[in-house]
Amino acid sequence: MIPTPEMKAMRAFHGSVAIKEKYVARVKAHAEADKIVKGKYWENGKGCAVGCTIEGTEHSRYETELGIPAAIAHVEDYLFETMPNEDAVKFPLRLLEAIPVGADLSLVSVNLIVYMLEDVLNIKEVQEDEAVGTAIRGVIDLWKRVQVGDEPDAAAESAAESAAWSATWSAAWSATWSATRSATRSVAWSATRSVAWSAARSAARSAAWSVAWSATWSAGESAAKRYGDVLIRFLSEAPVPDVKIGPLRHPFEGRARLANGREDFIQGD
Repeated sequence: MIPTPEMKAMRAFHGSVAIKEKYVARVKAHAEADKIVKGKYWENGKGCAVGCTIEGTEHSRYETELGIPAAIAHVEDYLFETMPNEDAVKFPLRLLEAIPVGADLSLVSVNLIVYMLEDVLNIKEVQEDEAVGTAIRGVIDLWKRVQVGDEPDAAAESAAESAAWSATWSAAWSATWSATRSATRSVAWSATRSVAWSAARSAARSAAWSVAWSATWSAGESAAKRYGDVLIRFLSEAPVPDVKIGPLRHPFEGRARLANGREDFIQGD
């Protein structure tokens, strides 16, 4: 997902150690009670990674309650459901514990998208298909520009950039159309299409989830576990701007209270 101004202003756990401690304690308690399960969001005191974190079903609550972009919640959700169960039940706690209080997580999903697409380039069938490889590399280049603050939609105002984008899209479509027998190539195409489409500002909110789905399709549980480890590493390495860490010091305080109709999740140190 291309970082929005709101995402860039967001800080993990809204800069409050107490908020992190609250959700870490909650997830730890659910894990110890064997209430972290696959196949449901939140039902009868049991749920998935996201469900047991917010005790609910709305991924957007990661932003209002935890100061974590919803895109990360979507990726966590999919990887949790796909990785081996023994790793999945530990995943939500590992994820929360890895995030530094006050961190800027706006580029984490972008970094994961780049990592996954570069991983797709290592697939044998992709390496043997120049058109698909070229298409994927074109999308990777666009996302790398996002990493340094040069958003593709601004660059696309240039006719030259638009032409290059069309060529990348056409190459992906042509290569896939002639390779329908290859499941792996379909995975590469799906990853390319999902990210390219989102970079063009259509379905941007689901971009990170789409790449996670596409890149793990052919490799299954082992890939999900590996990408989960990579996600946790990117989260732990997220920069922490030089801001005051303390209770109720985040730009979403009012929005969070209104969205949830309560104040109990915001606690002072």
